[in-house]
Amino acid sequence: MSLLKTVPPESATGEVAEIYAQVQSAWGRVPTPLQLRSVSPFLLKQQWAYYSNMMQHPTLSMPLMACIRMLVSQAGNCGYCIDMNTGMLINMAGWTPEQVAATRADFHDSPLSSQDQTLLGLVLKVTRDPNGVNAADVQAARDAGWSEGDIFDAVNHGASMVAGDILINAFKVERDF
Repeated sequence: MSLLKTVPPESATGEVAEIYAQVQSAWGRVPTPLQLRSVSPFLLKQQWAYYSNMMQHPTLSMPLMACIRMLVSQAGNCGYCIDMNTGMLINMAGWTPEQVAATRADFHDSPLSSQDQTLLGLVLKVTRDPNGVNAADVQAARDAGWSEGDIFDAVNHGASMVAGDILINAFKVERDF
């Protein structure tokens, strides 16, 4: 159980219930990290809008996004997010457990394209050492074919994951899978 009193789906009312219904429709359930945000309906609504948008990103693929979340969470020691995104890569992207393990050990050994690996490398550098990022790092992503918006969206996704990991770990969100 979370250290904060969250609203479970069966007890939700008003705006929280409406958002939970959207989540349930899209994902088949309301994951406990999203339930954590029920303590602040404004932030729940904002987070769901963000997730909804990112799930439909026109150029950042689901495997790339899952790798961003998994590897950022690995650095943040968030077991929930590591395992959730590992499951997504295996069950939704068709990766083998060995491919996921190789990716976790060195993202250059992932089944991602070299273009995706370049952007993933930038995201990881930003989330681990933001002051160490330089113009050449960003230019490498551009040279790999990524637009300014793609670069920003991917880096923002990684930065958002850092915040999510902190919240999940701090408030002891339980696994629900």
